[in-house]
Amino acid sequence: MRSWQQWVHQPQHVWLRRAAFQIHLWAGVAIGLYVAMLSLTGSLLVYRNELNRWLATPRPQFDANAKRLSQEELQAAAERSYPGYTVTRVSDRISRRNPSIEILLEHNGTKKERLFNPYTGEDLGEAVTKGEYTVVWLANLHDELLLNRPGRFWNGIGSTVVTVLVLTGAVVWWPGIHRWRRSLGVRLAGGWKGFNWDLHSAMGFWLFSFMLVWGVSGIYLGIPQPFSSLVDAISNPNANERPGDTVLLWLTWLHFGRWRNGPLKALWAVLGLAPALLFVTGLAMWWNRALRPRLRRATGRIPSSEST
Repeated sequence: MRSWQQWVHQPQHVWLRRAAFQIHLWAGVAIGLYVAMLSLTGSLLVYRNELNRWLATPRPQFDANAKRLSQEELQAAAERSYPGYTVTRVSDRISRRNPSIEILLEHNGTKKERLFNPYTGEDLGEAVTKGEYTVVWLANLHDELLLNRPGRFWNGIGSTVVTVLVLTGAVVWWPGIHRWRRSLGVRLAGGWKGFNWDLHSAMGFWLFSFMLVWGVSGIYLGIPQPFSSLVDAISNPNANERPGDTVLLWLTWLHFGRWRNGPLKALWAVLGLAPALLFVTGLAMWWNRALRPRLRRATGRIPSSEST
């Protein structure tokens, strides 16, 4: 049987498929936890703006006609609220989005940044809450691996491996011309091992495009220079609107999914959990097919089907 015929009918015996399987397996094992972390944090950060608003100190209602307290009055209110502290800075601007005054106080090297009501002098709470700091920490973990700027580069490298993982998964997925329809869904009657395999396979097929976009866009966000150079090479660098720039902009939008459309944003957050689920199902297959039999042989507990 010719190679292409074997690929169409019995791809399990084609060397390319076997090689892709090994690359897919060990790449998944090597970066599985990394992928799961990006998946979980990325889904949360789809709602980054909403989380910041929810976790922030509540602000008063903006009133353009209300009389504001003077800086001296606000300073006095802050020092009454925190005896022994000295006010070192009082902001002087409020906006419709942020109708509050930020005041910095210090005492024996201890600093407090508080928000005050500009109309009443009421202490509203922390200028930046612990919840907001947590969101910033999650964003730094997702974007920079808590390594600052070098972390973006390593994220680009990791995204390259993710892209290889996605592409090899597509090769491994093909079951042959007579069985491909069966790989599109999940059978519930085949036991947990069959269910796990079907779920991994079907998710990989239906979400292939999403994960490929996330992988490629992750490379761009971590290592943007090759993409920018390619756009410059195929278009006029001085043009105002270039198709390549539009493609890169869309890559960024598709990666983060912070749409204004509520249902679309919710869809993106749910789909963002898929790589973590694929890691779990893939880990279960690896345990069942590789690690568990080795552990049994190592401990002398060989199943009857393996005994001689």
